Amino acid sequence: MIHLPLRRHLVGPIRLAFTLLGLPHTVWTSGVRPAVSCPSSYPFPTSKTISAVNTSYCRRSSTMPSSAGPHVKSRCPQYPGSNIKRLSVPDDKVDWTQKWPEYEPVSYTAPSVLNNPAWADPDIGSFSPKFNTVDGGVDRTSFEGSYKVENGKPLNPCGRTGLAGRGLLGRWGPNHAADPIVTRWKVDVKGAKVHHSDSKKPVLQFVSIMRKDCGEWAIPGGMVDPGEQVSLTLQREFSEEALNSLSSSPAERAKTHQRITNLFKSSGFMVYKGYVDDPRNTDNSWMETVAVNFHDDLGNSVSELPLEAGDDAGQVQWVDLDSSFPLYANHSHFLEIVAKERKAHW
Repeated sequence: MIHLPLRRHLVGPIRLAFTLLGLPHTVWTSGVRPAVSCPSSYPFPTSKTISAVNTSYCRRSSTMPSSAGPHVKSRCPQYPGSNIKRLSVPDDKVDWTQKWPEYEPVSYTAPSVLNNPAWADPDIGSFSPKFNTVDGGVDRTSFEGSYKVENGKPLNPCGRTGLAGRGLLGRWGPNHAADPIVTRWKVDVKGAKVHHSDSKKPVLQFVSIMRKDCGEWAIPGGMVDPGEQVSLTLQREFSEEALNSLSSSPAERAKTHQRITNLFKSSGFMVYKGYVDDPRNTDNSWMETVAVNFHDDLGNSVSELPLEAGDDAGQVQWVDLDSSFPLYANHSHFLEIVAKERKAHW
């Protein structure tokens, strides 16, 4: 993820819209930079029938299987990108309120984080961050509300993960990201919508990237830079990861920018904001995101642009929305909400 000054001017602020929705809009954190990896005031309407914005992965949502425990992927046995094994945490011991005096997880922070890159915090002890507030240039508030701090370190609001430290995440506490979900209708050679043979509902397609770090398909999102508006992050990440705008010629970049701007200035649907069940999460650092759906209803916007994988993506393509398609972290949950909102097949 390379940062270019020109991208700061792609879109304007949406401070008013985010204020009305209760979203933090002052300063956003930066987070993961290694490979593990809308013009002003447009609205983010939510579904009248789906409480998308209030969905939290700290609480079991109605769209999750009843057998699913809290933040399952955040307790994966082996921490990604390492040989570090997590301490196994049973479902009934995840919540911090459950007494577990024997709980002593290994502490791990990746060397790439300990090298003190610009997107990462120093280690606790060498500085004293102000948690649950905007701390200088870093927003350390959580969508999940106020989180506890113990021995100077924040505690994951969704509970134990079996690993202390920061792992691959740059910030102590919440690491904020933004996920643009760009969709279109699947059409036949005559331009008519394709309906699924079972559900009889029209089929949606979304732009998906294959992550280089784990080989899983995902929504092309990324971390919010300090001081960056979420609207800009959404547009920037899609342009860089799905259209490879960083390597385009000036003429191609201008054409792409116009198409993207036209789509991202439309009324996006706020799909989710909150905790992300991410395998990189630890007891002291975790991912949170804002996911917004931008729909190319007529198929004449980004649908006509050639997809090309960017710096964090191995591959990129249009994928049919379907519950059987495996995705990274809790991205399937986001897409299920989109399918229901658009009355499409899932």
